Amino acid sequence: MFASYLIGLREGLEASLVVSVLVAFLVKSDRRDRLPQVWAGVGVAVALSVAFGALLTFTAAHLEYTGQELFEAIASLLAVCFVTWMIFWMRRAARALSGELRGRLSDALAMGRLAVVVMAFLAVAREGLETALLFFASVQGATATAAPLVGITLGVLTAVAIGWGLYRSAIRVNLTRFFTWTGLLLILVAAGIFKYGVHDLQEAGVVPGLNALAFDLSAALPADSWYGALLAGMFNITPQPSVAELAVWALYLAPALFLFLRPQRTSAPSAA
Repeated sequence: MFASYLIGLREGLEASLVVSVLVAFLVKSDRRDRLPQVWAGVGVAVALSVAFGALLTFTAAHLEYTGQELFEAIASLLAVCFVTWMIFWMRRAARALSGELRGRLSDALAMGRLAVVVMAFLAVAREGLETALLFFASVQGATATAAPLVGITLGVLTAVAIGWGLYRSAIRVNLTRFFTWTGLLLILVAAGIFKYGVHDLQEAGVVPGLNALAFDLSAALPADSWYGALLAGMFNITPQPSVAELAVWALYLAPALFLFLRPQRTSAPSAA
């Protein structure tokens, strides 16, 4: 549930910030007549994201065992690629995001109503499709089907509330610190998804070594204990990982954390 809440919070806040920038620009530019087009684009993007998540779930449920494991593995690997790209892109482009969105919206306003709808749709759809794919990949193997859905719903609602508060200047949030901490947690979640994707490939017979265990911590980390369930649900840390699972988990986590935590280079100011 926590991993799903984190996904909904992080992705939801990114989408909420995008929408708040667009709405604020139109209000300050005295172009409130274009707000319905923005909300129409946002609504279509949300509907598409929900439909994409339903399609993933429906497809996985109607496949044979081997096909289902292979489908879930591919979805997990794609989710890791997308979330990794998103984390590092947001870390690099967050400061310039507002200005870029305002520039695109200015161009869309000059082109007409449909362009505003399309611009708002594209700005939100990327976040929504990433959320659906990441959520689908993160809940594979979950024993409680309701908890992840409740978690992501609460995360999205929290993100919307924070976004509204920021727009109304009712609250102040250090967004740099927020995206840093949530980025770190999502890297751990992505490492767990990567590990589970390799496990699915082993279940499907694509990758060997399913029974070659790296270690067995069942006595110290029982799967039915609250802390075992917590670690498995949040970061897919299990007491009996295979050698391949542990290897890809470490090979992803170590360089991802190093690259994310290293100080960003600041470019020198250009000459006048």
